[in-house]
Amino acid sequence: MRVIAGTARRLILDTPKGLATRPTTDRIKETLFNIINNELPGANFLDLFAGSGAIGIEALSRGCKSAVFVENNREALACIGENLRRTKLLGAAEIMSMDVAGALACLKDGPPFDIIFMDPPYREGLPKKVLGMLAESNACGGDTLVIFEEALGEETAFVTECGFYVVREKCYKTNKHLFVKKK
Repeated sequence: MRVIAGTARRLILDTPKGLATRPTTDRIKETLFNIINNELPGANFLDLFAGSGAIGIEALSRGCKSAVFVENNREALACIGENLRRTKLLGAAEIMSMDVAGALACLKDGPPFDIIFMDPPYREGLPKKVLGMLAESNACGGDTLVIFEEALGEETAFVTECGFYVVREKCYKTNKHLFVKKK
Protein backbone atom coordinates (compact mmCIF):
# COMPACT_ATOMS: atom_id res chain seq x y z
CA MET A 1 0.00 0.00 0.00
CA ARG A 2 1.27 3.45 -0.90
CA VAL A 3 0.42 7.14 -0.90
CA ILE A 4 -1.00 7.84 -4.35
CA ALA A 5 -0.62 11.60 -4.80
CA GLY A 6 0.59 14.82 -3.21
CA THR A 7 3.61 15.63 -1.08
CA ALA A 8 4.12 12.03 0.09
CA ARG A 9 3.44 10.46 -3.31
CA ARG A 10 4.78 6.93 -3.86
CA LEU A 11 5.84 6.38 -0.25
CA ILE A 12 5.06 2.87 0.99
CA LEU A 13 2.86 2.58 4.09
CA ASP A 14 2.94 -0.11 6.76
CA THR A 15 -0.22 -2.06 7.53
CA PRO A 16 -1.07 -3.95 10.69
CA LYS A 17 -0.60 -7.72 10.48
CA GLY A 18 -3.59 -10.02 10.80
CA LEU A 19 -7.26 -9.56 10.05
CA ALA A 20 -8.09 -6.80 12.53
CA THR A 21 -7.99 -4.19 9.76
CA ARG A 22 -8.91 -4.21 6.07
CA PRO A 23 -6.61 -1.79 4.25
CA THR A 24 -8.38 0.06 1.44
CA THR A 25 -6.83 -0.96 -1.87
CA ASP A 26 -4.92 1.64 -3.86
CA ARG A 27 -7.49 1.49 -6.64
CA ILE A 28 -10.45 2.19 -4.35
CA LYS A 29 -8.46 4.86 -2.51
CA GLU A 30 -7.63 6.55 -5.81
CA THR A 31 -11.30 6.54 -6.85
CA LEU A 32 -12.37 7.94 -3.47
CA PHE A 33 -9.84 10.77 -3.63
CA ASN A 34 -10.69 11.60 -7.23
CA ILE A 35 -14.25 12.20 -6.01
CA ILE A 36 -13.29 14.46 -3.07
CA ASN A 37 -10.10 16.04 -4.42
CA ASN A 38 -11.59 19.55 -4.71
CA GLU A 39 -12.70 19.44 -1.05
CA LEU A 40 -9.24 18.70 0.34
CA PRO A 41 -7.12 21.88 0.17
CA GLY A 42 -7.08 23.45 3.64
CA ALA A 43 -9.64 21.01 5.06
CA ASN A 44 -9.71 19.52 8.55
CA PHE A 45 -10.06 15.75 8.21
CA LEU A 46 -11.27 13.19 10.76
CA ASP A 47 -10.33 9.54 10.12
CA LEU A 48 -12.44 7.22 12.30
CA PHE A 49 -11.47 3.53 12.61
CA ALA A 50 -8.20 4.72 11.06
CA GLY A 51 -6.41 1.36 10.77
CA SER A 52 -3.03 2.08 9.16
CA GLY A 53 -3.93 5.75 8.72
CA ALA A 54 -3.70 5.47 4.93
CA ILE A 55 -6.86 7.48 4.21
CA GLY A 56 -6.00 10.38 6.53
CA ILE A 57 -2.39 10.36 5.31
CA GLU A 58 -3.58 10.51 1.70
CA ALA A 59 -5.79 13.47 2.66
CA LEU A 60 -2.85 15.27 4.29
CA SER A 61 -0.58 14.50 1.35
CA ARG A 62 -3.17 16.03 -0.99
CA GLY A 63 -3.49 19.29 0.91
CA CYS A 64 -5.62 18.92 4.02
CA LYS A 65 -4.55 21.31 6.75
CA SER A 66 -4.91 18.76 9.54
CA ALA A 67 -6.08 15.25 10.27
CA VAL A 68 -7.20 13.50 13.43
CA PHE A 69 -6.76 9.73 13.47
CA VAL A 70 -8.98 7.69 15.81
CA GLU A 71 -7.96 4.09 16.48
CA ASN A 72 -7.90 1.78 19.50
CA ASN A 73 -5.89 -1.19 18.17
CA ARG A 74 -2.30 -0.99 19.47
CA GLU A 75 -0.66 -2.46 16.39
CA ALA A 76 -2.66 -0.15 14.11
CA LEU A 77 -1.70 2.84 16.27
CA ALA A 78 1.97 1.94 15.87
CA CYS A 79 1.47 1.78 12.08
CA ILE A 80 -0.22 5.19 12.02
CA GLY A 81 2.66 6.74 13.96
CA GLU A 82 5.31 5.13 11.77
CA ASN A 83 3.45 6.03 8.56
CA LEU A 84 3.11 9.66 9.65
CA ARG A 85 6.84 9.81 10.48
CA ARG A 86 7.79 8.20 7.16
CA THR A 87 5.63 10.63 5.18
CA LYS A 88 6.78 13.62 7.27
CA LEU A 89 3.15 14.53 7.99
CA LEU A 90 3.23 14.06 11.77
CA GLY A 91 3.13 17.82 12.42
CA ALA A 92 -0.34 18.14 10.85
CA ALA A 93 -1.74 15.08 12.63
CA GLU A 94 -3.28 14.18 15.96
CA ILE A 95 -3.65 10.54 16.98
CA MET A 96 -6.40 9.65 19.43
CA SER A 97 -5.78 6.26 21.03
CA MET A 98 -9.36 5.38 21.96
CA ASP A 99 -12.58 4.03 20.57
CA VAL A 100 -14.72 6.15 18.27
CA ALA A 101 -17.41 6.86 20.89
CA GLY A 102 -14.78 8.19 23.31
CA ALA A 103 -13.11 10.29 20.62
CA LEU A 104 -16.39 11.81 19.49
CA ALA A 105 -17.21 12.67 23.10
CA CYS A 106 -13.86 14.50 23.32
CA LEU A 107 -14.43 16.27 19.98
CA LYS A 108 -18.14 17.10 20.39
CA ASP A 109 -17.64 20.72 21.49
CA GLY A 110 -14.80 21.58 19.13
CA PRO A 111 -15.05 23.13 15.70
CA PRO A 112 -16.60 21.00 12.94
CA PHE A 113 -14.46 18.96 10.62
CA ASP A 114 -14.72 19.56 6.89
CA ILE A 115 -14.50 15.86 6.05
CA ILE A 116 -15.14 12.83 8.25
CA PHE A 117 -14.21 9.39 6.94
CA MET A 118 -15.06 6.12 8.64
CA ASP A 119 -14.25 2.56 7.67
CA PRO A 120 -15.65 0.49 10.53
CA PRO A 121 -15.80 -3.31 10.67
CA TYR A 122 -18.52 -4.46 8.28
CA ARG A 123 -21.91 -5.82 9.29
CA GLU A 124 -21.80 -4.60 12.90
CA GLY A 125 -24.17 -1.63 12.55
CA LEU A 126 -21.41 0.85 13.35
CA PRO A 127 -22.15 3.42 10.63
CA LYS A 128 -25.65 3.90 12.08
CA LYS A 129 -24.28 4.27 15.62
CA VAL A 130 -21.58 6.71 14.57
CA LEU A 131 -23.92 8.79 12.40
CA GLY A 132 -26.25 9.01 15.39
CA MET A 133 -23.38 10.35 17.49
CA LEU A 134 -22.29 12.75 14.74
CA ALA A 135 -25.83 14.11 14.45
CA GLU A 136 -25.52 15.33 18.06
CA SER A 137 -21.93 16.54 17.79
CA ASN A 138 -20.42 19.89 16.84
CA ALA A 139 -17.65 17.85 15.19
CA CYS A 140 -20.06 17.42 12.26
CA GLY A 141 -21.45 20.69 10.92
CA GLY A 142 -23.95 21.43 8.19
CA ASP A 143 -21.22 21.57 5.54
CA THR A 144 -19.29 18.54 6.79
CA LEU A 145 -18.96 15.76 4.24
CA VAL A 146 -19.21 12.38 5.98
CA ILE A 147 -17.99 9.37 4.03
CA PHE A 148 -18.42 5.84 5.24
CA GLU A 149 -17.40 2.51 3.82
CA GLU A 150 -19.76 -0.44 4.07
CA ALA A 151 -20.11 -3.90 2.55
CA LEU A 152 -21.95 -3.94 -0.75
CA GLY A 153 -25.58 -4.90 -0.24
CA GLU A 154 -25.83 -3.57 3.32
CA GLU A 155 -28.94 -1.53 4.01
CA THR A 156 -28.30 2.19 4.48
CA ALA A 157 -31.84 3.58 5.01
CA PHE A 158 -30.72 4.56 8.51
CA VAL A 159 -28.91 7.56 6.99
CA THR A 160 -32.12 9.59 6.85
CA GLU A 161 -33.23 8.30 10.27
CA CYS A 162 -30.01 9.77 11.69
CA GLY A 163 -30.69 13.20 10.15
CA PHE A 164 -28.46 12.96 7.09
CA TYR A 165 -29.03 12.73 3.35
CA VAL A 166 -27.04 10.89 0.69
CA VAL A 167 -25.00 13.14 -1.60
CA ARG A 168 -23.45 10.30 -3.55
CA GLU A 169 -22.93 6.56 -3.48
CA LYS A 170 -20.01 4.79 -5.15
CA CYS A 171 -20.17 1.00 -5.43
CA TYR A 172 -17.22 -1.32 -5.98
CA LYS A 173 -17.06 -5.14 -6.28
CA THR A 174 -17.49 -5.96 -2.59
CA ASN A 175 -18.02 -2.64 -0.83
CA LYS A 176 -19.29 0.92 -1.27
CA HIS A 177 -18.71 4.47 -0.11
CA LEU A 178 -21.63 6.63 0.95
CA PHE A 179 -21.15 10.40 0.96
CA VAL A 180 -23.63 12.06 3.32
CA LYS A 181 -24.36 15.45 4.89
CA LYS A 182 -26.59 16.67 7.70
CA LYS A 183 -30.10 17.73 6.69
